Order: sequence, then C-alpha cells, then structure tokens
Amino acid sequence: MKTWFTSDTHFGHANIIKYCKRPFKNVEHMNEILINNWNSRVKPNDLVIHLGDFAFKESTKIKEHLAKLNGHITFIRGNHDNNNSLDTRILDVTMNLGRKTFYCIHDPKHVNVNFKYALVGHIHGNWLTNYKEMNKKKTLCVNVGVDVWNYHPVSINEILKVIASERKRSKVSNTKKGRNEK
Repeated sequence: MKTWFTSDTHFGHANIIKYCKRPFKNVEHMNEILINNWNSRVKPNDLVIHLGDFAFKESTKIKEHLAKLNGHITFIRGNHDNNNSLDTRILDVTMNLGRKTFYCIHDPKHVNVNFKYALVGHIHGNWLTNYKEMNKKKTLCVNVGVDVWNYHPVSINEILKVIASERKRSKVSNTKKGRNEK
C-alpha cells in the first residue's frame, strides 16, 4: 500500500480551466484526464490524502467521480468543499512518512509553524515550494495540488525529492549569502 497526496482537482468546475490555464477542452475532458491520471498511479488499496477542493459546489457527478477513483480517500476540507456532499470535516492531518512529520492542510495561510514540513493546496500553480515563517520558526510548504504535478497525485517519494532539492538549494543560497557578507 502506498500513500498519495493531491489537492484542487475541482471536478465539475468548468471555470477552473480558464482561471488556472488548464490544458483541457472542457470540464468533461478535464474530469476524464484527472480520473485517468489518478488511476494510472493509485492502486485500489492505496491511501490518498486529498487536501481540499475535490469538486466545485454540489456537482451531481461527485459520487460518479468517486466511484471511478482508485484508493481509499481521506478528505481535508478546502474552501470549495463547504458546498458539496463530501465528508470534509477534517481540517488538518499530521502524518509520519519517510522519517519526517508532515502537517497537511488546504490553505498555506493556516500552516502550523511548529512543524518543519507542510503539505498544502489552495494556491494552484503559483509555486511548488515556499516557506512560512512566524515567531522565528520556519516551515517548508510543498504544494501537492494537481496544477503543479501534471494533474497527477504525488507520492511521498516525489515529495521527499522536492524537499531534498529545496534543502540543497537553500544551503547553496545561504553559502552565497555568507560569502557576500564578508
């Protein structure tokens, strides 16, 4: 069993294609590609943590979409999930994976900076990684939204590679900063 993460699928939301410049002809095409991409990775017994905005409003096809998707899905509430029939009472989740603890929440504005790493959605294609800093604490946020992962769910191994790359980039940046300060 593998664990996967995703966010902001927005099933049934035609305007998201325009808003996020998604490469789909129409909402039916988008829904079909999202389902195919999901099932190309997620197996029936895998766990998927969906970090919000599964579907827009009360799409009559929510149950149809769910029936086509592989895996056992845990939904974290997104800002568009208040108006649909999904059970999205969960606001956040903490998980230990790959020797790291991850704080999972939809909106990066609400990240708990007591964790070193956060998985987020909500911001679509605006960035892949970003830091949230508060009270001298710093959390690396990784965007698991479909818009930055080629419309696929992302595995923990892919997330760990992004974290390693960001840590390497951060070290190089800090080294250059140190040299410039001398």
